[in-house]
Amino acid sequence: MSMSPHLPLSSDLPDVLPVFPLSGALLLPHGHLPLYIFEPRYLSMVTDALGRDRMIGMIQPIIPEPGRVGDSVKLHGVGCAGRIVSFSETDDGHFEIVLLGISRFQVAEELDLLNGYRRIVPDFEAFRSDQDEDGGMVADRNRLLKAVRAFCEAKQIEVDWEAIEEASDEALVSSLSMICPFDPQEKQALLECNNLGARSDMLTSLMEMALLESGDDTVTAARH
Repeated sequence: MSMSPHLPLSSDLPDVLPVFPLSGALLLPHGHLPLYIFEPRYLSMVTDALGRDRMIGMIQPIIPEPGRVGDSVKLHGVGCAGRIVSFSETDDGHFEIVLLGISRFQVAEELDLLNGYRRIVPDFEAFRSDQDEDGGMVADRNRLLKAVRAFCEAKQIEVDWEAIEEASDEALVSSLSMICPFDPQEKQALLECNNLGARSDMLTSLMEMALLESGDDTVTAARH
């Protein structure tokens, strides 16, 4: 299997990883996450990463509200490392970047701040398969697609239905997991799923539960 030129070899994964704690943001292996960077410490983080291996870890803080957090807030134990594959600077000195998800990691240790941003020692061992294309399959793609259509219509989310229909199982599940407006704990649960099948089942269930809670009767159609 050929590897994307953007993907480092397993032996090249970093021993120290700068992390961007952002509640509600989800990066999955092989997924693309656009970010707008404007805080001074994260501008420093991106600048430093561009001068090294272009690697940044996305991780959620353990707090209920969305948004960036202070240095003392505890982080979840699992995040995802991404490589900067697109970068541009705005007229006001801010950055627009795109991260390509490389591999999930466990936080082995948190280090001292560097230039204002947080750093950790990542442990990639439990997620060695993340760099390979997930060959698993969605158990019930038809049910998933029905749930997606009902959910997006209920939430007034505009999507490219032709692209959704044509997407591979992995691309479909990863993209929807990243872009759908689930709460931070649900995003974390999707991140920590063991494989594509488990993530697909959870994604479908989350959308169906959201429809039930909203009282939308399209959830019936999504299940049959």
